[in-house]
Formats: sequence, C-alpha cells, structure tokens
Amino acid sequence: MLMDLCELSPSYVRSIAPYQPGKPISELAREMGLDERTIVKLASNENPRGIGPRTRAAIEAALGDIARYPDGNGFELKQALAKRYGVDMGSIVLGNGSNDVLELVALAFLGPGRAAVFSQHCFAVYPLATQARGARSIVVPAKNYGHDLDAMAKATADEETTVAWIANPNNPTGTFARHEEVEAFLKRVPERVLVVLDEAYNEYLPPELRGDSARLLKRHPNLVITRTFSKAYGLAGLRVGYALAHPSVADVMNRVRQPFNVNSIALAAATAALDDMEFVARSYAENLQGLRNLEEGARGLGLGYIPSHGNFITIRVAVGGKSAPEIYKKLLKRGVIVRPVGGGYGLNEHLRVTVGTAAENERFLGALAASLKE
Repeated sequence: MLMDLCELSPSYVRSIAPYQPGKPISELAREMGLDERTIVKLASNENPRGIGPRTRAAIEAALGDIARYPDGNGFELKQALAKRYGVDMGSIVLGNGSNDVLELVALAFLGPGRAAVFSQHCFAVYPLATQARGARSIVVPAKNYGHDLDAMAKATADEETTVAWIANPNNPTGTFARHEEVEAFLKRVPERVLVVLDEAYNEYLPPELRGDSARLLKRHPNLVITRTFSKAYGLAGLRVGYALAHPSVADVMNRVRQPFNVNSIALAAATAALDDMEFVARSYAENLQGLRNLEEGARGLGLGYIPSHGNFITIRVAVGGKSAPEIYKKLLKRGVIVRPVGGGYGLNEHLRVTVGTAAENERFLGALAASLKE
C-alpha cells in the first residue's frame, strides 16, 4: 500500500483552507462564454487608474537590466522610504507585496506553542499565516464590524501570545481605528507582543485621519507597520510592499526573507511611484467620489452597507429571500466580478465591491439592481 505523502506535512498545514483570490477576468470569460472586454472586475481592490507616467517611465528604463538579478537589499527604494518616513534604512523590510511581509512576521515570530491575536472579520492572511506556523489563533469578536481594541488588548495577556494583527483600515469591512486608539492599544499591550499594524489602505484615508504611525516606532519597539504599493500606487501586478520596524525586529525578518523577493521592475516602479504624490492624490479624490456613488447606489436599492475607509465597500445584499452567494452568481452571469466575504470572513450576507471607474461603478449598480429583481 502506497504511503499518503500528504501525511508527511504537519497536521496544522494539512488543515489549511487556501486563500481564495478574486476571480480573474479570463476565468469568468471561459466559464460563461463572455467577451473579456465586456467584463468588469471589482473584486480585488485594485486601482482603476492604473499607474502614473513617472512609474511607467521607470518600468521601461528598468527593462534593459532584466537579465540581471535585482538588488537584494533594495537600496534605492529603502533610501526613498527612509527619507519619506524619517527612519533608518535598517528599519525597513521589503516584500513581494505586503502579504509577503506579513508572512515574514509569522515565519520569524510564530510557531508551535505560540499564539496570535486578531479580530473577527479580519484580513484572511492573518489566520492563514498563524496556522501555517503551527501557532494558536485567538479570535476577538468584532465591534460594529471593526476591531475591538480593548478586548484585543485583554486577549494579549495570554502568555503564549507573541503577535497581534491589526488592519487599519480593515479589509474586508473598511472599518478604521483612530490614531489615538491605536496608540492607547500599544500602551496596554505587553512588550513581548509584536503589534503588526497593516496600513495597506492608508493612502485612501482623508488627510485628517492619516496619523504619523511611523513616529510611534521610537516609543514602541514592538510595533511593525506594513504598507503596500498594490493599492493607491497601482502596482498590484508587480507585488511590492514593505515594513517599518525596530532595527532588531527588521533584522530577524530579513534573516528569513528570500534574498531576491522583490524583482527589479518592482523596485524601480515603487521608487518612482513613491515620489508621484500627484497621482496618489488624484487616486484618493477619485476613489472618494466613487465610494460616495456606491453608497448612494446601495441606499437607493434599500441595501445596508458598512461605512468604509478603503477603496471598497461591503454591502449587505441578502434581502428579499435572496442569499449573497445567489446574488454573486447572478452578477457573474452579467459579467461583473465582486468578492464574496462569507466563509472565513464571517460576512455571509454581504459582498465586497472595489471602487472602480465611474462607468464600472454604474455598471455594477445596474447589474446589482437587475440581480435583486430577478
């Protein structure tokens, strides 16, 4: 009898339910026999504006060296980030998207006999990264769909806890904890607990809510801030993110990081994109308008939604005897891809919708109205 080689893997790895990304346009086109050009994808929180001209020029310039390995240290991007946030280059960890950086935290600081604290309705990567290291998950019930930081602080008293995950704004709910609330949380958490503040959607916050979280690093060496170029900067396809941390924490993360985890095109593009604040400002303004249009559209259809601080909105579509999976499938048939957030997210009556262009938002709302009536 042949041995089941799957049994060689630890039980906590075998029991993982893999992360499910948004459905690709090409896949839907094949399944439904649709023309790819007619499909609208609002499932993955991408920037509908694409990239700016400075970024495009940097990508084209970097193509000449594509046969060479990238700078494994990412010197130019780290230098630009250090200047932007007033930190030492030794405090920066680069990743293949911020997802990679989150995995590095888990790889370096979690393992069997340890635990991580996170909120109900949190980003799916937190429980996955925790489980993949054989660590225990401590799930704190959400408060108004967002992080209950008081309850999470109490949960970190568990002596096995070494990591606390906080997405701010949170995905998929779009909820946000103000800067002073996060700082109060940091003051309550034991120093042995690494607090990971995931700020992937920071650039979509109104200016008055964009607290200078980097300055907290000097007072809280157990803080790790993660950000990405996949959202407002429009570089989702190139995969580049980063962490700001105490040098000793960054050093440990860099020990488990693959030497060339960020490719040369991504490094060049991100360095140029970081300097294009006009592009980011326009992305913020257009996203805000699109978000308001989707909110208005949801209200017009009599649907509730979770007020969002990101580039997406989570709408309760389970009304009139219809379920969210049913509405999701009806939207697919109409060539509109959104994101189901049942299952691990625990939002079984909702769908998450990325803010697209004005035309894409209008297309979605029309398809949603038709799906609800059908």
